[in-house]
Amino acid sequence: MPDEPSTPQPPALLAPADLEACLALDGLSLGGLWSRGQWSTELADPRRPGLGLWRDRRLQAMACGWLILEELHITLVAVDPDQRRLGLGLLVLRALLDTASTRGAERATLEVASGNAAALALYHRLGFRQAGRRPGYYRSGEDALILWLHLEKS
Repeated sequence: MPDEPSTPQPPALLAPADLEACLALDGLSLGGLWSRGQWSTELADPRRPGLGLWRDRRLQAMACGWLILEELHITLVAVDPDQRRLGLGLLVLRALLDTASTRGAERATLEVASGNAAALALYHRLGFRQAGRRPGYYRSGEDALILWLHLEKS
């Protein structure tokens, strides 16, 4: 966590001790996508890396994924709504991709709502390309786009 106000820290691995901060940011940014139990599982499993960006002792952004053989499946990217459009999502997602590459991942994948223009811009900026579509994937009935990225060796 930061030593002085407004000093951003580099993205750091999330740990079980960060449970409350993850729940708070999840609720604020994603409407409570995961339950307390799901977060506890995510934070305790080393095959499910999560990176967080802290500022003023608050979790501002996070990105999480599952390492499955040589693949990173990105499960979540969240940024505090008051901190969006400042590059925090890009910073924390790059850190997750680098961590996965260091751990042997050769590619990354994710699903994103077809109408989520901000997320799509972020993913395309990082080099993700569409590989498929899942019609009606989300509760809202919106399609999911399946995106893939080849990771550079670290």
